[in-house]
Amino acid sequence: MKYANSVLINRTMEEAKELQFKLIDEMTKVFRNNAFFETGDVGLHPEYHRPKTTAAAEKVLSNVFDSEDCALVRGSGSGAIRIALSMIAEPGDSIFVHKAPMYMTTKETFRMMGLKQEAVNFNHMDNVKNALETKLHIKVFYIQHARQQPTDTYDLEEIIALVKKSRPDVTILVDDNYCAMKMKGIGVEYGAHLSTFSGFKVLGPEGIGLILGSGEIIEKIHQTNYSGGGQVQGHEAHELLRAMTVAPVMLAIQNEQVEQLCEILNHGGFSFVKEAYITNSQSKNVIVELSAPIAPKVIEKASSFGAATYPVGAESKYDILPMIYRVSGSFLESQPHLREYGLRINPMKASAETILRILELSVNEIVRG
Repeated sequence: MKYANSVLINRTMEEAKELQFKLIDEMTKVFRNNAFFETGDVGLHPEYHRPKTTAAAEKVLSNVFDSEDCALVRGSGSGAIRIALSMIAEPGDSIFVHKAPMYMTTKETFRMMGLKQEAVNFNHMDNVKNALETKLHIKVFYIQHARQQPTDTYDLEEIIALVKKSRPDVTILVDDNYCAMKMKGIGVEYGAHLSTFSGFKVLGPEGIGLILGSGEIIEKIHQTNYSGGGQVQGHEAHELLRAMTVAPVMLAIQNEQVEQLCEILNHGGFSFVKEAYITNSQSKNVIVELSAPIAPKVIEKASSFGAATYPVGAESKYDILPMIYRVSGSFLESQPHLREYGLRINPMKASAETILRILELSVNEIVRG
């Protein structure tokens, strides 16, 4: 399979069930005496300086991810990254990043904060080790868990271990968007100081970001977020927990269909398919390289047959229909031919068979036209 070494390993169905059970087990330890039937308070509770239900949800989540603490913040995953960076870096600081196209909202955060990118090829551990040993003034190491380009092969756990061994003074921040509750572990579970991701991508409500990790840093976040209007309110935190209970298994089913779809497209005798391969370009999906430069037309036709041709939150609670979409911006930057030849397909909650039906109908109409 093309780029096979770049594919991240998802949880199995059994592992997904175990994570669901762990989440609910932790909920029973925090929400007692039928407290879970109360959907949440609002405002600055005197004891917690945030809604008490929000504080309870944070406790549950920190335990689930074996983290010292957790903060629920405004701004989804991008907001979580921005707040986390503001706690560990100063304007003008240089930060170790992967030598690859950066996710657009992260790039904008770097610009807004005046941060400088010290690009290192994470796919070559010798390069990472050398950079750590020679750039001693740099104190923050930023890693995106999901792939930034098709050729990425770096192992998150391995890189975190190397950074901690070579430079224990460096703070490690991991963007776990599209990987939390899906992959076998996230940054903090592998020893990173901070993990961030969006609650929207684990079926939660809009606008909530999660920051997990160092108790000292998380406490600083709570202290600086002293405005009542800046809180994730109790009912929102409650909704997030409810959503996350079903996310692991649903994501495991989606992964199953991704793999089935790729297998069928490569071996099903479809003349319009040059090659199909799985990537973690943001969410785990199938990239289809077509035999003709008709990708924009296929996307347009797919919409008329019921496919979603743009995401809401790429795996949000609204992303149910199968998505047939353009290849991600960071992938197009490294593989520009995919603009005309490439499709990105995410089954979402659909079956591989539904996607194949829509693809065949779309291509047949284009050929007839």
